[in-house]
Amino acid sequence: MNTTGTSSASPTPAELGFRMPAEFAPHDACWMLWPQRPDNWRYGGKPAQATFVEVAKAIAESETVFIGVNDDQYENARHQLPDHIRVVELSSNDAWMRDVGPTFLTHPDGRLAMVDWEFNAWGGLSGGLYFPWDKDRRIRLKIAEMLGVQRFFTPLVLEGGSIHVDGKGTLITTEECLLNPNRNPNMTKADLEKLLGDFLGVTKVIWIPRGCHQDETDGHIDNLCCFVAPGEVVLTWTDDESDPQHAISREALEVLESSTDARGRRFTVHKLPMPGPLTIAEAEASGVDRLSSSRPRQPGDRMAGSYVNFYIGNTVVVMPRLDPTHDDEAKAILEGLFPGRRVIGVDAREILLGGGNIHCITQQQPKA
Repeated sequence: MNTTGTSSASPTPAELGFRMPAEFAPHDACWMLWPQRPDNWRYGGKPAQATFVEVAKAIAESETVFIGVNDDQYENARHQLPDHIRVVELSSNDAWMRDVGPTFLTHPDGRLAMVDWEFNAWGGLSGGLYFPWDKDRRIRLKIAEMLGVQRFFTPLVLEGGSIHVDGKGTLITTEECLLNPNRNPNMTKADLEKLLGDFLGVTKVIWIPRGCHQDETDGHIDNLCCFVAPGEVVLTWTDDESDPQHAISREALEVLESSTDARGRRFTVHKLPMPGPLTIAEAEASGVDRLSSSRPRQPGDRMAGSYVNFYIGNTVVVMPRLDPTHDDEAKAILEGLFPGRRVIGVDAREILLGGGNIHCITQQQPKA
């Protein structure tokens, strides 16, 4: 396993021919982590663990699934998960593999590599969601060692949920997240675009102003908008002009409709209805430990629920079921967009209570 830094003498991943493929490209595996943090997951994570098991089982219909587990939960996780899901000891501070895990790259000659971004728990000591995050910072290195692949390290603070790519040179992200001063305060938009190009092989960045309303990640793109094919995206949407999400989604739509991708194509935007609005119930909040080092979960707090937060596998799309009023409509839209994949809905409120959803707890390992 080789590690490459960011010195001017070292060629960038893009210069070496590596790039980040789209999520809808073929995978070899999916990586997840096991929830147990009692100040984020109610009742010691037991309800969330049951939901993670269902997500893992759905994805495992399509590809190999690895679940990283802290040692004190290893036997419990192994007992709950089917034998064909691979449980590995991989310590973490919490279970958001999309953000703490590696961003995988592929090369035309068949090699697999990864980007090891810096991680500061969504804002560090200025708005971050928990402390410490030392175990999370080691996850990329450990996975690189397990797989024996080249690791490109960069001190750029970036979470995987803040970016989506089409695999053809285009990346979408939000200004709210990547330009937030609690991530990389000394970097300009131009600086970030250069680094994204250097490490992911993209040539065009589409900047959406904001992410979903009340998204505690500072507006990750994967909760608002994602690629379903080159030149095609889905966007969370509400027609309710009194809802704060309406203005956010309208802004995003205007940017997308006035932009072209790296190949010069206009975007086709498919609207996915917003669930809810969804709020935390009294019984749900009361099961969470209250610690000064983590974000509180209060009754009545609005959650950033979104059907866009789904996972695209080789033969399945695993989507959250969040609201009986809109679940079937969202599923039907996704079935129309992914005719070659089976759309599986998983009751995912327990993941949303922790601050994210199915895309946030998964990380695809592309086929090398």
